[in-house]
Amino acid sequence: MIDASRSERIETLVIGGGQAGLSVGYHLGRRGLPFLIVDGSERIGDAWRQRWDSLRLFTSARYDGLDGMPFPAPPHYFPTKDEMGDFLESYAEGFQLPVRSGVRVERLSRQGDHFVVSAGLHRFVADNVVVAMAGYQKPHVPSFAEELDSGIVQLHSSDYRNPAQLREGPVLLVGAGNSGSEIATELAPHHSVRMSGRHTGHLPFRPEGPVGRFLMVPFVLRVLFHRLLTVRTPLGRKARAKILGKGGPLIRVRPKDLARAGVEWVPRTAGVQDGKPVLEDGRVLDVANVVWCTGFHAGFDWIDLPIHDPLEPRHRSGIVEGQPGLYFVGLHFLHALSSAMVHGVGRDAERIVGQIERRHLAGTGERSTVDANDAHPVHPAQAMPRMNRGMIDPGAASATRA
Repeated sequence: MIDASRSERIETLVIGGGQAGLSVGYHLGRRGLPFLIVDGSERIGDAWRQRWDSLRLFTSARYDGLDGMPFPAPPHYFPTKDEMGDFLESYAEGFQLPVRSGVRVERLSRQGDHFVVSAGLHRFVADNVVVAMAGYQKPHVPSFAEELDSGIVQLHSSDYRNPAQLREGPVLLVGAGNSGSEIATELAPHHSVRMSGRHTGHLPFRPEGPVGRFLMVPFVLRVLFHRLLTVRTPLGRKARAKILGKGGPLIRVRPKDLARAGVEWVPRTAGVQDGKPVLEDGRVLDVANVVWCTGFHAGFDWIDLPIHDPLEPRHRSGIVEGQPGLYFVGLHFLHALSSAMVHGVGRDAERIVGQIERRHLAGTGERSTVDANDAHPVHPAQAMPRMNRGMIDPGAASATRA
């Protein structure tokens, strides 16, 4: 039974104070629905600030605002990760969103019609819970990493900040996605770099160039990623299975950029021999450093509910069937390829808040204004304007629970 004397009663608890959680809070506030956002970081935006020093967004500031607030920079400027973190902090302050930072959620369970959330000395009882974070919570490193020689410096991409962290000598960078390719390019002037992994494809243009500026944004982001590649289309469902299983294409760095920088692309890293990494083709590499750009575990084992699948929590466009009142926002390809991007998170947040509004109005006996197909909420015009949203590095999109 729930001990009400030790619990804080909240109608809607949002777990995660990144762009997903703040977007949910914005739309809850527009509808006058009571809520609280909790986040494990000390400051709003720290999930961005704690990435590597040179990280920049993939889209220009013109497309990097959230609903109700444009990004405060010239339209063709590409913001840094610290600037994005500061923007999120300003966004929460500007809309007076109730965020409690430094609250680590340790367990989410259900008792009767309510959810119970434990976070250290805090205990919340909620009608609705929105888990507003990407599935990038726990760094993944192969089990054989512990067999590497103790003299080899090992870093996961989540801990990498700049080249000064590495010792002199060759670098093996394991993982050929966006994080791996950008870090490899940064390390190449200082080290001999081999990048290990399979090529996942790449965009044929640069986000900063004229083709990217005039083609990428209006077509790739708004049409392809947002409208065509969704769970509602056969093309989107096929792409979703591939991307969740193997990763998405390179955005900013292309294979020829890596070659020009002197980065050698090698097969996958298969194990360890005599304390040194071994490739699939049998080569043993003598390296001084290994940077693991091998992704993350979803990190949702703290949810004590039967919703877990191998790749992601079980949901339908963010709605968890069989668990009324439980939702996800911010997951990679939650509803569309744009779902974990600033460009798409607001749409998902608005749709999920529409579901919460339906539950709220059903409880009060009022009539819901949400369309029954749940695709897009229908509600009266609001005072806050809708702003353009831009794409970010999905790996940097996650808020923090811990």
